[in-house]
Amino acid sequence: MFSKNKNSDKINQDQIDLIKTAQERIKQKKFLFFHFSLMLFGVIAALSANILFNYKEGTLLFNYPWSYTVSITWLGLFLLHFYNVYVTNRFVGKSWEKKQMQKLISIQELKIAKIKADFEKEARIKAESELFNEKNSGNCITLIVAASENNVIGNDNKLIWHLSDDLKHFKELTKGHHVIMGRKTFESMPKALPNRTNIVITRKTDYAAKDCIVVHSIFEALEKASEDNQPFIIGGGEIYSQSIDLADRIELTRVHTNVDGDAFFPEINYKIWKELSRDERFKDEKHLYDFTFIRYEKK
Repeated sequence: MFSKNKNSDKINQDQIDLIKTAQERIKQKKFLFFHFSLMLFGVIAALSANILFNYKEGTLLFNYPWSYTVSITWLGLFLLHFYNVYVTNRFVGKSWEKKQMQKLISIQELKIAKIKADFEKEARIKAESELFNEKNSGNCITLIVAASENNVIGNDNKLIWHLSDDLKHFKELTKGHHVIMGRKTFESMPKALPNRTNIVITRKTDYAAKDCIVVHSIFEALEKASEDNQPFIIGGGEIYSQSIDLADRIELTRVHTNVDGDAFFPEINYKIWKELSRDERFKDEKHLYDFTFIRYEKK
C-alpha cells in the first residue's frame, strides 16, 4: 500500500571521447587551412616573381618554368594533405569503426549476460514458487494494494492519495492477520500496524524493527505466516513483483487516474487471474478520485 545511474559514467566517457575526437578534427582542419593559405600565398609569390623578374630559364617540368614546377608540386602536397584529413583520418575512419564495433560487442555481451542471469533468476523463483505452493496450499495468500490506472502505487516512498474508504477497507480486511511488507514500506509508516502481526522483509542482516518479525525473503515471511489462513502482502513494488506468482488472491483498489510515481504494481495477467467482485465508489469531499474495489482470484 506504500511504497548513480550505473550508465552515467559510461555516457560521460562516451561524451569525453567524442569531444576529444572533435578537438583532434578541429586541429587537423586548422592545419589544413593554414597549409592552404600558405600554399596560396607561396604559389602567387612564385608566379609573381616569375613574371616580374622574367625568370624563364632554370628548372623545367614538362617545359614549364620553375615557378610552375613549385606550384604544381605544392598543390600535389596539399591534395595529399587534404586526402589524409578527409579520407584517411576521416571522422568515421577505420580506427573509429573498430572502436565502435568493440563497444557494440561489449554492450551485447553485457545484455546477453543480463538476459541469462534474469532467465536463471526467473527459473529459480518459479521452481521455488511451485515447491512453496505445494507445501502451503491451506492458506489464501493475498496481495492488497491501491494502484492508479497506470499501476502507480507510490512516489518517493509516500502515498499519492488519501482515500478514507480505502483505508477502512484495508483495515477491515487485514485486521487480525499477518501483514508482510518490505523494509521501505515499513519505514514509511509511523509504527507497526496495530492488531496485526507485522513481518518486514529486508536484506540487512542486522535490521531491527519494533513490534515486527524481521525476515530476509518472501518465502521466509510466508513461512512465518503459515498458520494464518489469509496472510496479506502490502507492498512495496518489489515485494509485489516477487510474490504475485505465489498469491491466491488480489484485493485491488483501482484508483481511476493516471499519476507519476516510482513504485508500481505488476501487470495483472487475466489469463491467470479472474475477477470475482467489483464495488465502485465515486469522488466526494473525502475522496479526490473515483475508485473501485476489485477482487481477483487465481484460476
